[in-house]
Amino acid sequence: MTSDMENQPITHAPATAPAGFQDPARFLADTLPAVRRPDVGPVLISEWDAEDTGKQQAMIEEAARALGAGPLPDGLVSQVFLAGTDGRTVLGFGQWEEGAAGAPLAGGEGGARRYRYYRSLLPQGEPPEPGCIVTVRFETTGHEAARQLVDGLVDMMNGAQPDDAVGSRTRSGGISSNFHISEDGTRVFNYSEWTDEAAHQRMVETSLQRGGAVMRFVESVPGVTPLGFKRYVAPRGLVRR
Repeated sequence: MTSDMENQPITHAPATAPAGFQDPARFLADTLPAVRRPDVGPVLISEWDAEDTGKQQAMIEEAARALGAGPLPDGLVSQVFLAGTDGRTVLGFGQWEEGAAGAPLAGGEGGARRYRYYRSLLPQGEPPEPGCIVTVRFETTGHEAARQLVDGLVDMMNGAQPDDAVGSRTRSGGISSNFHISEDGTRVFNYSEWTDEAAHQRMVETSLQRGGAVMRFVESVPGVTPLGFKRYVAPRGLVRR
């Protein structure tokens, strides 16, 4: 899921960065962001349709090269690009310090919607390294509907990621679900960590079927429209240490 550069510093950048920018050597390459880290303010999220696998990979590689060339804007916490398992979509996930988002960043902000991290279904026990990121999106009529959706789902699960098979550290394969609400209140974005794509598919075919408890609750919340999910792997980009 990661390249040979994982957890290695960028070494081709100058030792110091100009005023208003930060040195890429402070960042880890091609690893997943820490979604719940406390130094994050705005989160800029984009999902693009690259049409086919060749264009998908070219888009990700070009964005990663531009990012690694540095220097990086002050306030950037992470910018990661992931490849959809459908062979055509690209996820851009960028975390910024409070008040910092909006500085120019190649490939990172075009068409991005601004979110804030809200609440999570947390891992049960020591979490394994995620092998697949599942994004689940909802359209909402405002902040009240968005919070009602997220609060209800988190409370239903007692704040913990569902874990339904006995005797395994990962069990269902779900690791965590991290809900973000757009700043304008019109979207909820769940950045959900899984052990692998097959584990999520098993959950889709069982607990997440229409008529189950989760879907019944979602359908009961006024002002909420599910927009589906996508699966992503192979992060490219930078995450601040």
